[in-house]
Amino acid sequence: MPPLEPSRERYPNPIARYAAATRPAFLSVTLVACLVGIASAHAGGAALNLLHALLMILVALLVHAAGNVINDYFDHANGADAANTGRLFPFTGGSRFIQNGVIPASHMGLFALGLLVLAFPFGLWLAASQPGVLLIGLGGVLLAWAYSAPPFKLVSRGLGEAVIVACWLLVVIAADHVQRGEFAWTPVAAGLSYALLVANVLFINQFPDHEGDAAAGKRTLVVSLGPESAKWGYFVIALVAHGWLVVQIERNALPQVSGLALLTLIMSLTAARELRDHASKPTELARAIKLTIGAALLHGLLLAATMAFNWRA
Repeated sequence: MPPLEPSRERYPNPIARYAAATRPAFLSVTLVACLVGIASAHAGGAALNLLHALLMILVALLVHAAGNVINDYFDHANGADAANTGRLFPFTGGSRFIQNGVIPASHMGLFALGLLVLAFPFGLWLAASQPGVLLIGLGGVLLAWAYSAPPFKLVSRGLGEAVIVACWLLVVIAADHVQRGEFAWTPVAAGLSYALLVANVLFINQFPDHEGDAAAGKRTLVVSLGPESAKWGYFVIALVAHGWLVVQIERNALPQVSGLALLTLIMSLTAARELRDHASKPTELARAIKLTIGAALLHGLLLAATMAFNWRA
């Protein structure tokens, strides 16, 4: 049985209601990105600053949560979520908190701003000791807003995947910089393959959503190319992600043992095969979406573990 969509009866407690509206399960990709960055700095010889690490994770999770809520707010405003009858909840079609009358749209907008305001003082505290974090953080917040919000609406212009890659690569770089105190290549070497696999999560989610997106005028890649043509993009992203990792290992930018993360190619290719077969049948894509999420998370965890425990620069 598919999970039940949210209702007022399921969330009588307002704290639980608003927490659930952030789509907390998806915040795991940001937690893993932080772990990759922290492990990257550790691999470079930086001593772990636990307070900085925890604050970095908190800020990143708050900004990601705000981005999710912003996306819900504007996909309600443009009609995309209301028109989405092919959604695979809880993976696609938004949180449904607005559409199901659980939280008013105006409250969701204020909630998103509140999450960003809450992240601000913690981000400033980190920037006081590591000024470079301020630039990264401002870039991340801008992208989180521009992803869905006018006038940019980057996801509606076919740039959603590029924004996702940039955002999650920035999280890895920021988490490394907070620990290391300077910029380095290692978080880019490790973070780009992970960020690309996170982008594939967005990409495959667009297949069940493409009719609703098209009705709302969102020109995502799947809408622009059509499901049967766009499906090959999943293969390309997965192969580029794992190919990047191979190149960085060959260049000694990452340890040989980080090659363990290449095991996730099996999951990505399995999902790609299912997408190839069912691109125009969104109800058949739940397993492929789960494999895509699992591949990204496992890839990041393997990178973090191999850098944290098996290598020193």
